[in-house]
Amino acid sequence: MGPSLDLFTAISPEGAWSVAELTRRARSVVEAGLPAVWVKGEISGFKAYGSGHWYFTLRDKVAQLRCVMWARDTQRLPAAPTDGLQVFAFGLPTVWEERGEFRLTVRHLLSTEAGGLWQIAFEKAKAALVRDGLLDPARKRALPPYPRRIAVVTSADGAAFGDIVAVVERRWPGAELLLVPTRVQGDGADREVCAALALLSRIPRLDVAIVGRGGGAKEDLWTFNSERVARAVAAVPVPVISAVGHETDVTLCDLVADLRAPTPSAAAAAATPDRTELLTALDRWAGALTRALAAPTRHAGERLERVGDRLTSVTERIMERFGARLSAGAARLDALSPLRVLERGYAVARDGDGRVLRRVAQFVPGSAFRLRVTDGEIPARVGET
Repeated sequence: MGPSLDLFTAISPEGAWSVAELTRRARSVVEAGLPAVWVKGEISGFKAYGSGHWYFTLRDKVAQLRCVMWARDTQRLPAAPTDGLQVFAFGLPTVWEERGEFRLTVRHLLSTEAGGLWQIAFEKAKAALVRDGLLDPARKRALPPYPRRIAVVTSADGAAFGDIVAVVERRWPGAELLLVPTRVQGDGADREVCAALALLSRIPRLDVAIVGRGGGAKEDLWTFNSERVARAVAAVPVPVISAVGHETDVTLCDLVADLRAPTPSAAAAAATPDRTELLTALDRWAGALTRALAAPTRHAGERLERVGDRLTSVTERIMERFGARLSAGAARLDALSPLRVLERGYAVARDGDGRVLRRVAQFVPGSAFRLRVTDGEIPARVGET
């Protein structure tokens, strides 16, 4: 027989390993022999603690594996998984010494469904918004045609605000731009964006608002897929343009806003009229108005000229009739004129005051008077009557 196997070969004076020593050695062996791996399985027994740590089991038809995911890693995910969800888990195999349990410390978690946990969280929040009517096209408001004050909710350090400024200065320089700065990604960014959106109701004479940021990974844009941010956008009292990420990125804020723009620059263009195009249009309208007024004015002038001709003709005929009647009346008056009587040999006596002397009693002896004959007057004096 070969040498007997000493099952109690020990590293301690007692001749046996302690539980702690064995589990510690097992942990060292497992972590040294197994690299970080991807594991596919079904979530079971999921528990989320106030610390942010998640504990759950991955299982398939024949085995199960205890898992833990620390808060620093869970914060990167949009939502917690649910029991029964098929996932891919990437993590480091180890041994949990306190329980002597083989365990996987998960760093990344992906749903096997299209879009992963991100898509699941998106659809869940979208369903809540649909249920409350916030995605109803009928609630979307028209943008003002000529805004004077525009608020922009975005990062003060990002390129988005600079792009918006450049477009507005070129297209509609008379507009006033107000930056409402906020973080747009990272832990707590959703709370800051909601607070910034709430401030818009306190800005007097605000016409329109733009909310968004430049492009980035799906995780970077997730702030604008937050249900609370989408509801804050819906609560803004003026029309809102959402411009988050690139043209292919569509967020919940895009769906809730009154208008979705593919980029911040496109949002600025949508919010403002083009001054050059407007001036060109005004020139066209002025020309059309001039042409439209020219024809009626010309026709009115022609009609006025014809009326004038008719008025002149009528006036001439009226004057002719009045002239004839005047001549006839003058002839009759001339026939009755005292001068005509005088021409027939009569004379008219007048006193110094020009009164006509008609009776003998008016001729006082010695008084002077004038005698009017056909070709002049003769001074005379009354002798005897």
